[in-house]
Amino acid sequence: MKSITIVADDKIGLLADISYILAKEKINIESLNVDVVSGKAIIVLNVKNQTKARTALEAAGYNISEENTVVVKLDDKPGELSRITKMLADGGVSIDNVLIISRDGKHTVLSIAVKNTSKASGILKKYIISDLG
Repeated sequence: MKSITIVADDKIGLLADISYILAKEKINIESLNVDVVSGKAIIVLNVKNQTKARTALEAAGYNISEENTVVVKLDDKPGELSRITKMLADGGVSIDNVLIISRDGKHTVLSIAVKNTSKASGILKKYIISDLG
């Protein structure tokens, strides 16, 4: 999976505009994280059709980047994030971003952006999920 990252000047209505563009193209947002740092909005999205989303957002003037991600399902308990991030670190895999996609009290689903998805997938193969639906 790939996540889409938009870095733009923060302004009122930015997220409304981005979500409208995606809705108009019938693209559902699977997960979303928004942060504002020093006047810049950093918006990270996971969608099922990244190509269509990228095309629509770029046509609207947004500069985006895509990151390779692995999606994992963990037990929802203290220490699980520490355990898998240590596994990746021990395996020499650098983490660029982590998003919590869902939590239900029993499990947590994470999207982890990494440079080397095949290596990360091998290390975390026990936890990888292929379908978010």
